[in-house]
Amino acid sequence: MATPTVEYYETVGSASAILDQQLFKLLDKEGHTLVLRPDVTTPFARVAASKLLNNSPLRLAYEANVFRAQQREGGRPAEFEQIGVELIGDATMSSDAEVIALMIGALKRAGLKSFKVAIGHIGFVNSLFLEIVGNEERANVLRRFLYEKNYVGYRNHVKDLNLSSIDKQRLLQLLNLRGDEKKIEEAVELVENEAGKKAAGDLKKLWNMLDAYGVTDEIKIDFNLVSHMSYYTGILFEVFAENVGFHIGNGGRYDQLLEKFASKTPATGFGIQLDRLIEALGEEVYEPSAVYGILYSQERLDEALALATEQRKQGYRVVTQEIAGVDDVDVFTAQFEEVTFLIGKRGKGGQ
Repeated sequence: MATPTVEYYETVGSASAILDQQLFKLLDKEGHTLVLRPDVTTPFARVAASKLLNNSPLRLAYEANVFRAQQREGGRPAEFEQIGVELIGDATMSSDAEVIALMIGALKRAGLKSFKVAIGHIGFVNSLFLEIVGNEERANVLRRFLYEKNYVGYRNHVKDLNLSSIDKQRLLQLLNLRGDEKKIEEAVELVENEAGKKAAGDLKKLWNMLDAYGVTDEIKIDFNLVSHMSYYTGILFEVFAENVGFHIGNGGRYDQLLEKFASKTPATGFGIQLDRLIEALGEEVYEPSAVYGILYSQERLDEALALATEQRKQGYRVVTQEIAGVDDVDVFTAQFEEVTFLIGKRGKGGQ
């Protein structure tokens, strides 16, 4: 599915989780504020809520360019290409497992061999922080440290908080909740409220489903995971590959986003940033298939085209070229795996 590159700020722009200062804004001739598409999930939510929900659950795929002004990490592009999937209308944990398994399968088919998917639950982090620090303002400070993966700053900040030594230790223990499924049991013991325990239980259910898909070798539990996308409400995940400094893809559950478009509908999905995926794949992964050439003279055009059509049906990449348009035949033909010459009148025996 495709959505417009330019959207109204008052609908998609304001509903997006992207910071306002990262939006590229412009005015139409009537003075309405427009934005270049800052993410894909929000426009999809708009279209789904207004036109598509009669057929839910929806399984939608996309390829689109995204535009965001970069505030940090110099050298990052303000425009990048993203591919992804949204599954809208299914609140079950099965849908989360489906999109994660689909993403892992897609990355493997693309040729990516070494990567990990970190999976967490924003509900667990929120429950633990509010339980201990008491309000959103103080919790936001802690979440910011986790989002930036500034664990040293997190530790120092926790030590300076006016809390009991037990509560400080609980906040510090959160940093250790990264690893295999055994970390889920530790998380259940760490949090005291039911919402936090339920979030940990959700991760356990998800792990079991992903095990059924056969993809847990690529999974890492990470209760520290926090996203800058504020619309995530439950499971969230990020993909990391060797030799790439940033995650190459991410996703999660966003059950409240469609409410901004007057539809209370659950949803989950993921996006993969193509430039980072290509960087992770490396040059050696892309091995284009051989190209075959057909060099012909004008009187044998029909024969050349017929041969090219037949070879393409067999899966070959074929270039046809009239010899009159070539200055140096040796240089031109050197680029092909094999060249068929159809020059001059066809003889009785063929070419």
